[in-house]
Amino acid sequence: MRIALLPDDYLPSSTLVHAKMFHELAHEFMTQGHDVVVITPGLPNQDKKLIIETIDGVVVWRFRAGLRRGVGKLKRALNESLLSFCAWSAIKNEVDEEPFDLCINYSPTIFFGSLTTKLRQKYNTYIYLVLRDLFPQWVIDEGMIKENSLVAKYFRYFEHLNYKASHKIGLMSKANVEYFSFINPQYNNIEVLHNWSCLLPSFFDDYTVDLRKEYNLSGKVIFFYGGNIGHAQDMSNLIRLATRLKSRTIAHFLFVGQGDEFELINSLKSELNLDNVTILPSVNQSIYKEFLCQVDIGLFSLAKSHKAHNFPGKLLGYMIQKLPILGSVNAGNDLISCINDSESGFSYINGEDEDLFNAAITLLDSAELRQRMGRNSFELLKQSFSVEQASRKILLAMEDVCLKY
Repeated sequence: MRIALLPDDYLPSSTLVHAKMFHELAHEFMTQGHDVVVITPGLPNQDKKLIIETIDGVVVWRFRAGLRRGVGKLKRALNESLLSFCAWSAIKNEVDEEPFDLCINYSPTIFFGSLTTKLRQKYNTYIYLVLRDLFPQWVIDEGMIKENSLVAKYFRYFEHLNYKASHKIGLMSKANVEYFSFINPQYNNIEVLHNWSCLLPSFFDDYTVDLRKEYNLSGKVIFFYGGNIGHAQDMSNLIRLATRLKSRTIAHFLFVGQGDEFELINSLKSELNLDNVTILPSVNQSIYKEFLCQVDIGLFSLAKSHKAHNFPGKLLGYMIQKLPILGSVNAGNDLISCINDSESGFSYINGEDEDLFNAAITLLDSAELRQRMGRNSFELLKQSFSVEQASRKILLAMEDVCLKY
């Protein structure tokens, strides 16, 4: 079968978790004997509309497109709005020669709906939407845009175009399926599709960046946060925890990533004189894997105002390296029971600062507990979040449609 994967960012330059997830999914499908092509935005100044290359054995089509990160919000919205147009203009001749049987679209972005509609209508391609952030719902929930504004209506149009183009929509948790059904009752083609990862931990004989030597962290227990540092994550939540642990000199917090709260946490660090916090910009996937091998506890945070129930992709990296997990999320998020019931770490509702602090102390004071919970987090990954399970679920969804006709 010929399969297209449609992420809005990809390796080797991307630091985003879904880029790694789609690379692993590509390899899984290739292992099963399928012909896989990753279709993803390239750069605005590339010589050709379409550059075809091979990365780690995976065929990648990069179509010329405007920048969508590190630019202003208006420019980002414009460039994302043009993604389907740019992609179709670049790939249509290639797809005419060899159409795709299956296309797996990742959202966000919400702007590949026009492209997947063409693939579905013209070539009868089966479209599976891997839906993660419910955009623009979460920015409305956060009060960043108004429900009935023109901006919201514009985004809603493309959001629903994305849904209508899809045969099946996979959300990351049962709670997210319930919430999606509540706000979008017109769609019944939904199911749970967990985030996924391969099951091979990373090992290094030595490190390009030795965290303990480079940042004088010898003997410290490192609480690590890696990923988006944005409004949706409510990073002040973790800064509050670091502030309360300041007197415990063995504890150190390392934040690595990018986003619209990067400057905020730097300012808070200075304001509060947090010498137990180190903040670094994003690193590539190879260095990130090295970092995961050197830290002790994986942190996560989601804003308590969230209505959707996300499972942050960064947790997969923590699990694969057998790290215990610590964090807090919005009320009703089934991530809380997932982590607590499996004894993979501790998870609370954002705002339950005393519980979060006490759990951090418990992990800090017991290396044996950290190791045991880390082993449990890896077992949870194997049971529920493997790339093999994800690929099987996508193919079964496609088979169900084929059997009906």
